[in-house]
Amino acid sequence: MGSAVVPACVGRETTLMAPSITEAQGGLDERVRRGSKKFSLSGRGGDKMGELESPDETSADNLLEAMGYQPELNRNRSTLQVAFMSFVLASIPYGLATTFYYPLAGGGPTNIIWGWFAVSCIIFCVAISLGEITSVYPTAGGVYYQTFMLSPPRFRRIASWICGWAYVVGNITITLAVQFGTTLFFVACINVFESEPGVGIWEAETYQVFLTFLGITLLCNAISALGNRWLPILDTFAIFWTFSGLIAIIVCVLAIAKNGRHSGDYVFTHFEANSGWVPGWSFCVGLLHAAYATSSTGMIISMCEEVRQPSTQVPKAMVGTIVLNTLAGLLFLIPLVFVLPDIQELIALPSGQPVPTIIKSAVGSSGGAFGLLIPLLGLAIICGVACTTAASRCTWAFARDGAIPGSKWWKQVNQTLDVPLNAMMLSMTVQILLGVIYFGSAAAFNAFSGVGVICLTVSYASPIAVSLLGGRKHIKTGNFDMGIFGAFANVVAIAWTLLAVPLFSMPSYIPVEASTMNYASVVFVGFVVISTAWYIIWGHKHYQGPPAQEEDIIEHRMSVSSGHHH
Repeated sequence: MGSAVVPACVGRETTLMAPSITEAQGGLDERVRRGSKKFSLSGRGGDKMGELESPDETSADNLLEAMGYQPELNRNRSTLQVAFMSFVLASIPYGLATTFYYPLAGGGPTNIIWGWFAVSCIIFCVAISLGEITSVYPTAGGVYYQTFMLSPPRFRRIASWICGWAYVVGNITITLAVQFGTTLFFVACINVFESEPGVGIWEAETYQVFLTFLGITLLCNAISALGNRWLPILDTFAIFWTFSGLIAIIVCVLAIAKNGRHSGDYVFTHFEANSGWVPGWSFCVGLLHAAYATSSTGMIISMCEEVRQPSTQVPKAMVGTIVLNTLAGLLFLIPLVFVLPDIQELIALPSGQPVPTIIKSAVGSSGGAFGLLIPLLGLAIICGVACTTAASRCTWAFARDGAIPGSKWWKQVNQTLDVPLNAMMLSMTVQILLGVIYFGSAAAFNAFSGVGVICLTVSYASPIAVSLLGGRKHIKTGNFDMGIFGAFANVVAIAWTLLAVPLFSMPSYIPVEASTMNYASVVFVGFVVISTAWYIIWGHKHYQGPPAQEEDIIEHRMSVSSGHHH
């Protein structure tokens, strides 16, 4: 079966066209079942082996068609499974473990705990803002589709282009940061076994680290591509795996505490800046830790076309996950700070990964420490799979509208695996090529996590800013209007973006050498140059944006609210 994507250039005319002969073969009974008088369907019914779709799926597919797209992916995720995937994308505590170095250098205990709490509150506002807009426009195109629909007609093409590139680059680089973080964390976990005090058993030369990263990346892509139908089960398993691992770490670390415990006063109020920056700015630079762990918040929007009721399920999952993540983060961080060894020693670790050392110091045994780190390593792989999946969906959705060079290859869905395999391979190739930066800079992980956070933050802010400037009129037609609190959340989200972009381009400590420079700004500017050049060469003439017609979406909403679909 060929791709059923509506080409961007003809999308505005095709909404009312009669179905083709090939569509009619598999799609006639489906159209009758759906009672859809207006929109033609691709022959996806054949893939579903005669399964009847629920009214929720039918309504979601009809809305997707009103937004200009043919349903191509199976809606196989429930509300809880979406929430679990959203939780796994952030993977607290793993996400906090790999970047623990930043707040340690930034301000110590205060930076670790209060920085996490403050950023969680800000991200809660971002999640509410995105949830409101997603309830109106639930599509795999995510924030870039929303930016297009909410922008004034004169600016919508360029606004959606910028947002889309930021979103795709953010998804790909944050996935890269996860795979690279897992690699460095794995090396540090192996090195809790020491040949002599302070000397690990694996020296991990640069090429060995790169090859390990390659293996982890290939593994996550293989699981995501070949096991798509089982991924919701994996996400559900991850929740129980996370909390059982978390409880084991908390109990062992606090109960054994070989080197004693700090006072509550130290844990919640002690501040020491070791980054070389002035104290206030040092605290802010340390926030990369929390921002990295929560940056995946909006990535779940790319799964909208695989969810049964995306306009209600995805916003609920986004907001609910933040609450769960905040608690899980505090449960993980507070016990570690209670047993924190000397901060200067932790900052000086060559691995840049303090958590294995902290746990080993607390339990006093290499084997015990490694045992407690296994849940984090397992979660790291599951997180890598979830990020790989989300990144492939947003790359595919952007290619579907012709915005990526060679999009006719990247927009194809592999019918056998039910995944956009070509888009996934493109995303993986870009990650591996960027991983080569590690040969030139030990601070490569810093650059990947920094640029991922910057790009995702900018892409989330785009539809929020446009919606706020437009008077939030569209929000009222969705199912998730938060009223005055929503407007407040919008302002907080935009203010956070204005701080995050310069903040995460900074090196994590000064003075800076070439090898410890933060290359986030270089990678970010590189992608900006590529996307701008592609817009001038090709996009300016050919890119039409998503094939959406506002009146079709409004008509669909009116028919749903009057009960036509139920």
